[in-house]
Amino acid sequence: MKFAFIPVQERGQVDRLLEELAARLMAEGAKLAGVVQINAEREGAHHCDMLVQVLPQGPQFDISQKLGNGSRGCRLDVSALEQAVASVQAFLDQNPDIDLLIINKFGKHEAFGRGFRDLIAEILSRDVPVLLGVNPMNRPAFDEFAGGTAVELDANEAAIYQWCRDNSLLPAQ
Repeated sequence: MKFAFIPVQERGQVDRLLEELAARLMAEGAKLAGVVQINAEREGAHHCDMLVQVLPQGPQFDISQKLGNGSRGCRLDVSALEQAVASVQAFLDQNPDIDLLIINKFGKHEAFGRGFRDLIAEILSRDVPVLLGVNPMNRPAFDEFAGGTAVELDANEAAIYQWCRDNSLLPAQ
């Protein structure tokens, strides 16, 4: 099984890495599916807007609720996330032959058995490599889901790129 994750250590770090990696791989001719997260800072706010871009060139979904600056609860817009999941699934139904699935993160929704969880399992069952981020809060649920099959990668662009090259059927450079 070709399954790897990057532990989230600082806000936005893995999001930027995966976004840049996806752009690089697609420029090299890779057939990707999934989502990358783009964080858009809001003026005067301590929270950012979380947007997910469906790969390779699908729609963008704002997956953050606008709860106000003083909010402390979960900002995830579950409905928007599920729309993103449906969009990725629709793309895969039309384009089953992909080189790599990238998911911005195994988050709280996946930890509870929803979100991208079933899609990740489906793609792994096809022997297609999967790469995603995991934050510390959801690491126990991810470890249970992965069952020891996922490789932990350092948040290092070169190492992540090399894993993708070594574990997928990406076009020759």
